[in-house]
Amino acid sequence: MVFGDLLSSGFSFVMNLMKIFASLLVSLPVLITISLVLRDPPPDRIRGFADARVLETPKSPVATSSNIEIFRRPAPVSNITSSNSAENVLPEIELPTQIPKEDKLYDGLLAPGFDEGSCLSRYQSSFYRKISTHKPSSYLLSRLRSYEELHKRCGPNSKPYSASLKQLKKKFNGKSTGATDECKYVVWIANSGLGNRILSITAAFLYALLTNRVLLLDPGKDLPDLFCEPFSETSWLLSNHFPIKSHFDKFDQKSPRCYGNMLKKTSNSSELSLPSSYVYLHLGHDYDQQDKLFFCDEEQSHLGKVDWLVMKTDNYFVPSLFLMPSFEQELNKLFPERETVFHHLGRYLFHPSNHVWGLITRYYQAYLAKADEMVGIQVRTFEPAGPGPFKHVMDQILACVFSEKLLPRVDENKPIVDFSSSSGTPKLKSVLMTSLKPDYSENLRSMYWEHPTVTGDLIGVFQPSHEGEQRTDDKLHDRKALAEMFLLSFSDVLVTSAWSTFGYVAQGLGGLKPWILFKPENQTVPNPPCRRLQSMEPCFHAPPLWDCKEKRGTDTGAIVPHVRHCEDISWGLQLIDTHNDHL
Repeated sequence: MVFGDLLSSGFSFVMNLMKIFASLLVSLPVLITISLVLRDPPPDRIRGFADARVLETPKSPVATSSNIEIFRRPAPVSNITSSNSAENVLPEIELPTQIPKEDKLYDGLLAPGFDEGSCLSRYQSSFYRKISTHKPSSYLLSRLRSYEELHKRCGPNSKPYSASLKQLKKKFNGKSTGATDECKYVVWIANSGLGNRILSITAAFLYALLTNRVLLLDPGKDLPDLFCEPFSETSWLLSNHFPIKSHFDKFDQKSPRCYGNMLKKTSNSSELSLPSSYVYLHLGHDYDQQDKLFFCDEEQSHLGKVDWLVMKTDNYFVPSLFLMPSFEQELNKLFPERETVFHHLGRYLFHPSNHVWGLITRYYQAYLAKADEMVGIQVRTFEPAGPGPFKHVMDQILACVFSEKLLPRVDENKPIVDFSSSSGTPKLKSVLMTSLKPDYSENLRSMYWEHPTVTGDLIGVFQPSHEGEQRTDDKLHDRKALAEMFLLSFSDVLVTSAWSTFGYVAQGLGGLKPWILFKPENQTVPNPPCRRLQSMEPCFHAPPLWDCKEKRGTDTGAIVPHVRHCEDISWGLQLIDTHNDHL
């Protein structure tokens, strides 16, 4: 019995050893794998959610599209959206190791020294656009630095500003005896849609620069939400406590302080007695002949004695400033290239807020950054039948992009392109379309999805938003509109609609001469459907047709070579460079 017990115990011991050994064999690969993972973690791309992760906002400007490495999101969105939790977070990007200072500042156009985090677009926007061949003049840079000092010295919260407000509150109505105060001002009143506001602010700023005045803006309902402050250590926005702000909505051509209305009451403008405190200037599209005398040197000599000029305008009236002899020499020094006025001043003044910049950069990185070429198409209709969509407009878009070889035609007889037999890598073109309606982009997207291109190129069509109708002063609507203007300005080539200030802003900011879609008549495609513009300058839609010296009507588009009628509006005025006549 003893021997049997020993044998049984030995057998159990051997079996236990075999079980332990087998367990070790099973566990060994797992232990080895764990040790390797702990020693050398896998790259981010293996983690599964790498495509969706968001990093902190970069502390240095963004690279050009050729240097940007992004993770493309798998599904396009139909609308730009905004949420409080994500508005200030930008997508993951690879930044250049060294960023040239002159690129960051647009060749000295922008002053250094701002807190970059407070306005990311100020020093980042230049890396989303091609380097401009149009350089600001040294004189313009000098005058901008001088203006910045003037604005800091005379702007809100300064001693001269407070003193001038006290004088304004007194509503002094006596005869002006001359300009004796240290600081004088131009006040711009918010009016019309966002494109018109951007252009009219630019015109008002140039006038302030020419007359050594400080420009201050009525913020309206959403201006501070859309743009950063352009001047350091001061503001260009009026406070709600501005003494005459409650009168802004009531100002019109019949207002007692309206300059044109005062001129109607006197037979000789030289005998006009102006109040030294403030005068209202009605320069909107509906202004009359007396209001338009603002563009005469004689009237400017009177207005120069007034402390506060309050201006309501929806016009880009810059071309008429170039027709005034008193400003001619200064403007020639500021802008030797006449067609660069908005190109330079627009880039100088307008920097999207971090809210809007988030919309812009997130969309660009997700859908546009990887393209070999970006084609912008801006569609705005002014049809009496309504906002559309219209078949003849779609036909016009296709006729333009095909005839000008901006986009390739499709081959309806081939179901697929054999890339293996092609001689080179197909080009990827991203088409950014902006319109109040989604139909035009959907038609274009379907065409390139259902049929291959004759060139083998791959075409992606994207539309950030489709609002249905324009909603002026709606905060989110204006955010999207501004984002789309900037996205269009990043294009390599641009197609815009006639008469549209939205398109003017995009082409000027981008330094682009677009192909413009002529306004259709009788719902028929124009022939030709579009034409390359000779200037990137916006059009002044409602210019005066008046010879100030001769005091008679005249064709103001035929006075000097660099101010001509617009190509999309025959009666409008536009700045051009005469050396471009051969283009």
